[in-house]
Amino acid sequence: MRIGLISSRPDHPLLSGTAALLRPYHQVEAVDPEAAAGCVPLADVYLLKARTPRALALARSLEQRGAVVVNSAAATELCQDRTRMAELAHRAGLPFARTRTVSALRQLATERLDHPVVVKSRHSRRGDLVARVETPEHLCTLNATWAAEPVVVQPFTANDGWDHKIWVISGQLFAGLRRSELADAEHSPTVPLAPGELPDEWRDLARQVGAVFHLEVYGLDILDVGGGVPLIVDVNAFPGMRGQVEAPRALAELAVREGAAAVPAMEPAGE
Repeated sequence: MRIGLISSRPDHPLLSGTAALLRPYHQVEAVDPEAAAGCVPLADVYLLKARTPRALALARSLEQRGAVVVNSAAATELCQDRTRMAELAHRAGLPFARTRTVSALRQLATERLDHPVVVKSRHSRRGDLVARVETPEHLCTLNATWAAEPVVVQPFTANDGWDHKIWVISGQLFAGLRRSELADAEHSPTVPLAPGELPDEWRDLARQVGAVFHLEVYGLDILDVGGGVPLIVDVNAFPGMRGQVEAPRALAELAVREGAAAVPAMEPAGE
């Protein structure tokens, strides 16, 4: 079986660990979406661990040629738009943070905000804006750099200062605890958490997110806000899952299942 890894970082621990498990039995090829040119030969299945415009364009072209891509380009792209993410979550009845969209951060300077609020770049990317805004002075400081940035605004919800990270690979759960980047504390590494330590309702919710967002490999950030019902603040397509030692095996098994189930792709005549 031919398995393609769409990523500029095939040495990422999750991908390299998965590839090491697959290579004794399958042909594994890394495809750098930023360098790929021309028609990429079809594999039986691709793992899309990249979110750049070129990566999404490559994934779409492979899907159009009949290839199986996990996660799909459409599902991956949706998770980069925090407005669309919140709209879909709310339509599905998920307990997602209340979210509104502002076309540019500078517009908030004219509003009377009920502080504190959380401000995030609408389009998720490396180095984007994520900040807890406490005062008009803090907002003014952010405007010095981010004035034109399209943002989403969410009420700050009191919590214990920890993000519960839940990662899912084809229904198999992994979990960890990380100090929230909005908490008044220094950042610390993610602490592994046994999925069995999570409430049953949280595990069910995590799997429901995959069905709603059409994702096989994903993560969600959950806040424990008391009362038994958690609050989802983010959904990520194909997160890194660092420190989860069984994740590469789960991903390798998923790739083999998806590749075996796929109908062999047929190139259009003349290619």
